[in-house]
Amino acid sequence: MKVNCLACGHSVDLDDDYGDYTGLVKCFVCSALLEIRTEEGRVKSVRFVKIVRGGPEPDEALELSQETAAGARY
Repeated sequence: MKVNCLACGHSVDLDDDYGDYTGLVKCFVCSALLEIRTEEGRVKSVRFVKIVRGGPEPDEALELSQETAAGARY
């Protein structure tokens, strides 16, 4: 499955683990975070969240670690 980055247009390849998924993915070209929702191997929605460059600020790092613990994938 592929999702086009809303920030730079790069095609982000997603493996089968993303067949039924709601959460964040990161574009490795421009570092944009995208919130996606997929069902039965089809993309249902994609929303731009933000560009993450040079690492997150301390508060964002805590937030991201909590999201990762909740199932977000980068």
